[in-house]
Amino acid sequence: MQHPKIDAIIAKIKELESELESQIQEEYDHFACEIAKKREEIRERYQRDKISTLRYILSTPLWFFLTVPVIWGVLIPALFLDAVVTFYQWFCFPIYKIQKVKRSDYITYDRHKLDYLNTLEKINCLYCSYFNGLMAYVSEVSARTEQFWCPIRHAKRIKSMHSRYANFIEYGDSKSYREELESLRKALEALDEER
Repeated sequence: MQHPKIDAIIAKIKELESELESQIQEEYDHFACEIAKKREEIRERYQRDKISTLRYILSTPLWFFLTVPVIWGVLIPALFLDAVVTFYQWFCFPIYKIQKVKRSDYITYDRHKLDYLNTLEKINCLYCSYFNGLMAYVSEVSARTEQFWCPIRHAKRIKSMHSRYANFIEYGDSKSYREELESLRKALEALDEER
């Protein structure tokens, strides 16, 4: 079943996402240009704004340190999840003819290069970049899997939609499900990274 209004909204969202990406890239390019022009001035400012690791540790509430083992303990299952999901898509996606998710598009490391961060802040940034990127990567792998196996919207409104959800068939629309399932699967074969 076609839904012109929903399709128009989806198209508008994609157009706005594209416009947002362009604007962010334009600002980044401007920032990169400013860095090239004012590299020394920026280095001095970064050094002024940097808090030494020792001062950072001494100014951190004790309660924060008690959470460190819990935060870093999550890394173990995250690494396992990363390995399992990567193996899953490596093994299953070619069988289903689903285009693989490029992991490096989701897990990006760059904030640790900022000179105004001390060593601990840089380590924290590496952790957050990995963990949040991993969640986005896993979400995209599972979204493509869901589109292949059960591309049906939920009856209840959900808090957050993944990248494929807007293409799904309405809850309870059995006719469209039978008619569109194969085309939704085919769309995953030639999928190019939209995000």
